Amino acid sequence: MPKVNELLSPLMQRMGVASSTYTGGTLVVCSPIDGSELGRVHIHEQEEVTKTIDAAQQAFMTWRHIPAPRRGELIRLLGEELRLAKSDLGQLISLEAGKVLSEGLGEVQEMIDVCDFAVGLSRQLYGLTIASERPGHRMMETWHPLGVVGVISAFNFPTAVWSWNFALAIVCGNSVVWKPSEKTPLTALASQALFERAAKRFGDAPAALSQLLVGAREVGEALVNHPKVALISATGSTRMGREVGPNVARRFARSLLELGGNNAVIITPSADLDLAVRGILFAAVGTAGQRCTSTRRLIVHSSIKTSLLERLKKGYQALPIGNPLTAGTLVGPLIDRASFQSMQQALANARAEGGEVFGGERVLQEQFPHAYFVKPALVDMPAQTDTVRHETFAPILYVLGYDHFDDALAIQNDVPQGLSSAIFSNDLREAETFLSVAGSDCGIANVNLGTSGAEIGGAFGGEKETGGGRESGSDSWRAYMRRATNTINYSKELPLAQGVRFDV
Repeated sequence: MPKVNELLSPLMQRMGVASSTYTGGTLVVCSPIDGSELGRVHIHEQEEVTKTIDAAQQAFMTWRHIPAPRRGELIRLLGEELRLAKSDLGQLISLEAGKVLSEGLGEVQEMIDVCDFAVGLSRQLYGLTIASERPGHRMMETWHPLGVVGVISAFNFPTAVWSWNFALAIVCGNSVVWKPSEKTPLTALASQALFERAAKRFGDAPAALSQLLVGAREVGEALVNHPKVALISATGSTRMGREVGPNVARRFARSLLELGGNNAVIITPSADLDLAVRGILFAAVGTAGQRCTSTRRLIVHSSIKTSLLERLKKGYQALPIGNPLTAGTLVGPLIDRASFQSMQQALANARAEGGEVFGGERVLQEQFPHAYFVKPALVDMPAQTDTVRHETFAPILYVLGYDHFDDALAIQNDVPQGLSSAIFSNDLREAETFLSVAGSDCGIANVNLGTSGAEIGGAFGGEKETGGGRESGSDSWRAYMRRATNTINYSKELPLAQGVRFDV
């Protein structure tokens, strides 16, 4: 197999990415697979940020007049380009983010799926007709595009989360400015190039309808604070959300926040343990535990805790860890050294709080001295401590016991985050209680499957410190539009509401 950094140029060339965009810049991009340098990307300066947003505003002024079904045609063409480039873009995601190849390809499929969803949506941006209390009157709601939508994405899904926002924002009539993670800008360059191919085929899309802003914190802050950006959709840490949310609110714009997750799975005595083990393994170690929906806490009935823990240990020992581009690998590397150090600190803290740690050590160091491959960790904890309540973005699964179902629900909800949750149970009452108002307090609640792998058809997002945002399917499109209530008087009278009289 060629060296990792030798794989980049052919991929970028086939996707239409000019080499000048990822060479000669000041932002060094390294592959988490072996630490090798992939490229040097140019960072946008402050004055470029302003020019980019001004251009996006002008593009919006034109695009909002294009009929929504016609806007959907542009996204249909983007979906076609993604289908043609699926293999290349999926491999690039693996190179830059360290995902195993099937997950890289799955991320592109997710982009294709959301394009299909948005195309259908472009003919369904409808409002309600509302009964009026006044004779000869009709009320209705209409939906209009917001303007410039800013998207800030994270490294773990370097392009799929952008596509959730982008496809919907475009069919809703907005323009989009995207600030990708500084750890994964190459997939953003490729996605932009594929969109530009689609736009060329479309024919008359405004030139600045989709734009990139590459850089670190300062670039993101400039996007967040710009008065012409109507909506900021930001995916990242809770710490980041605490800064973005108030800054956007200060200027009375909108924010859509997708922040941390500390997701739990409850295993009840009636659970199908074969099914549960398979569900836990993918959710806990997939993407090396670097998904916002990764399972981080396992809440197991005391009667089956020991046996389940032994089964999980055997499963963990059998996990193929290594180069994510190699067939059969299931666990790739952590994104960087800082992530490894954060994981080790969390494990040390768990030990200090009485936890028994299985796994978690660095591996393949001789083969990949500049990369950070680890064995996923199982940690048998005596209680839900502060360490357990804190999300560590790494493959750590804390195992907790319970005796009564109400206690399991209390443990599940006793964390600051509220993204994804699951229960494995064949007891109808337990399952339905888990889904009820008295059950999980998360935005996603599953029965007999894990916490990861959400489909695009449902609204994705969570509660509490997860931020409250919803992206992708269902009625998430409303976040990208503004609502107007309209009243039409088709009579010759002018009655007032609530029986008010104003006779002149």
